[in-house]
Amino acid sequence: MADVKLTIAGRPYDVHCADGEEAQLIQLAAVVDEKARTMPGLTEVRQLLFAALMLADEVQEARGKIDKVEPQSDSLRAAVALAESREAQARDELKAAIAREQAALRELEAAREAVPAAPAAANPAHNRALLQIAERIETLATRVEQLP
Repeated sequence: MADVKLTIAGRPYDVHCADGEEAQLIQLAAVVDEKARTMPGLTEVRQLLFAALMLADEVQEARGKIDKVEPQSDSLRAAVALAESREAQARDELKAAIAREQAALRELEAAREAVPAAPAAANPAHNRALLQIAERIETLATRVEQLP
C-alpha cells in the first residue's frame, strides 16, 4: 500500500492507495480541489459537498452524451461494415473482369498466331506477266471454241 498526502480545499489529507495508483489519486484530488476552491466563503464540508455535487452532475451529463452517441456509433459500425462488404464485392468483381479480359487477350493472341501471314505485296513486273498469261489463255480458249 502507498501513502499519499493530498490537499483539498486548503486542508491536508493522508490517503492510502494501491501501489502504482498514486499519480491517478493525486490527479483526481486536484479535480476535486479545483471544484471546491470555486466556492470560497463556505465551510470545508459545504465546499466538499458542492464539489461532489458538481462532479456528479458532470459525470451524469457525460453518461447522457455517451448514451446518445452509442446508437450513432452502432450505426456507423454498420455503415462501415456495409462499405467494407461492398468494397470487397467490387474488388472481387474487378478481379473477375480482369481475368476475363486476360483470357480474351490470350484467345486473341492464339487466333492471330493461327492466321497465316499475308503474302508479300506482289511485284508489279509479276502482275504484268500474269496479265499476259491470262490474255494468252483467253486467246487459246477462244480458238479452241472456234474449232469444228
